[in-house]
Amino acid sequence: MALTKAQNEEVFVQSQQWQPEFDHSSAWRARLGFVLISNDTVIEEDMFRLAPEGVGVHFTRSPMPTGCTVENLASMEAGLAVSAAELLPEFDLDVVCYGCTSGSVVIGESNVIRELVRGNPKRKATTLVTGVIEGLQALSARRIVMGTPYVDEINSIEAQYFIDKGFELLNVQGLNLTFDADITRVTPRYICEFAQAIDHPEADAIFISCGAMRAIEVIEDIEQATGKPVVTSNQGMMWKCLRMAGIDDRINGYGRLFREH
Repeated sequence: MALTKAQNEEVFVQSQQWQPEFDHSSAWRARLGFVLISNDTVIEEDMFRLAPEGVGVHFTRSPMPTGCTVENLASMEAGLAVSAAELLPEFDLDVVCYGCTSGSVVIGESNVIRELVRGNPKRKATTLVTGVIEGLQALSARRIVMGTPYVDEINSIEAQYFIDKGFELLNVQGLNLTFDADITRVTPRYICEFAQAIDHPEADAIFISCGAMRAIEVIEDIEQATGKPVVTSNQGMMWKCLRMAGIDDRINGYGRLFREH
């Protein structure tokens, strides 16, 4: 039988008697926030896959014109503070991270971190490339090879960035791709073969660059085939964010970095 307007109002008033039971939510250990480029389709899935139980991962996007070019990447700096401010403003995030490898080196880590903090000064901020660099350092890797999907102009900037951080690059190879729609379709099997092909006998580690590359799926395969540790963009980023948030879990299946450090 349909309720009258008066009965509906009475039901509504009675519903205010409920006292919900609260806990610390599904993110009871930590919340991590990521500022992504407009066209990213890989990082979200990778972060959910890598997040331990009790760690929440949350995302927003910052405007970037289509195409991985130096000009387009540099243009993102202007929008980072606004994007960081809009990322879960009601919640405490333990860490906020800019999730773009090439953007991190084009804009620069210090500039990215400054803008993320300007958006929300209460949050610890970092960048994807910071996680990669510190991950390689944790593995005591100084001589590295680097494989990317990028064109030579971006590869040159990224290579110099790593050289300035104290690494010796023994080989740098790019796939000459400009658009995420192509980068995201590079198969994990090909990434595995690519990593082995660019390896160098004297390299301490292999770095596979770009958050749009589906590389975490084959980290273990590459390590087994080469006998060397592998750092990928998304693996290094998540490792750094977890450690910054005080999460020290050792995770199997995603390389020596997560397993041993």
